[in-house]
Amino acid sequence: MIANEETRMSLVKLLTSEGGASPKALLQRFNLSPSHLFSSILLRNFAVVYGARASMFRIRLSLTYKQMSKLVVNSYEEFAAHLGEELGVSPWLEIDQERINLFADATLDHQWIHVDVERAKQESQFKSTIAHGYLTLSLLPHLWEQIIEVNNIKMLVNYGMDKMRFGQAVVTGSRVRLVTKLHAISNIRGICKTEIEFKIEIEGQRKPALEGIATFLYYFE
Repeated sequence: MIANEETRMSLVKLLTSEGGASPKALLQRFNLSPSHLFSSILLRNFAVVYGARASMFRIRLSLTYKQMSKLVVNSYEEFAAHLGEELGVSPWLEIDQERINLFADATLDHQWIHVDVERAKQESQFKSTIAHGYLTLSLLPHLWEQIIEVNNIKMLVNYGMDKMRFGQAVVTGSRVRLVTKLHAISNIRGICKTEIEFKIEIEGQRKPALEGIATFLYYFE
């Protein structure tokens, strides 16, 4: 229950404002979990008074809950039960210039399209610097960890990539997220081999930055 009266009134104001408020904004502002807001008396009362608007908000909240909740896997059998299913969607991650510069330093790739902001404004077709393609790819392990928690393993090995292709450039300041599906899974002498179909999407863009199939080896205990 949302106990604080000031918090309740602030929520009501945001929910009833023109255009409403995004579920994620409410969760972050009031430090609530999706299930907390879902089950709150406030939201149930809001649904009675505001009808259709509340129904749409619940749909958006449901999608937010899916994005913010990790899939928990404790065994090979539990993993295999998700064959052919979408495993989850990561939160958005902003690709800012600082991150790009750090990647350039780490990889010694200082091409101007990535690091020279002023030149990119004048000469680049994007009128901005863009992220290295391999920077986008390198975010895969981090974004994957936001989607799934695999317990009872000794280690995880990145085994390979298949059918990987870059779709479009990630302009500096864009936000990206990972969308995943369990393409295949097999037990190879006690090692769980998973093939994860993935897309790294760019916020507001129909075409992904990157897509392919990533193979991970999970060594269950």
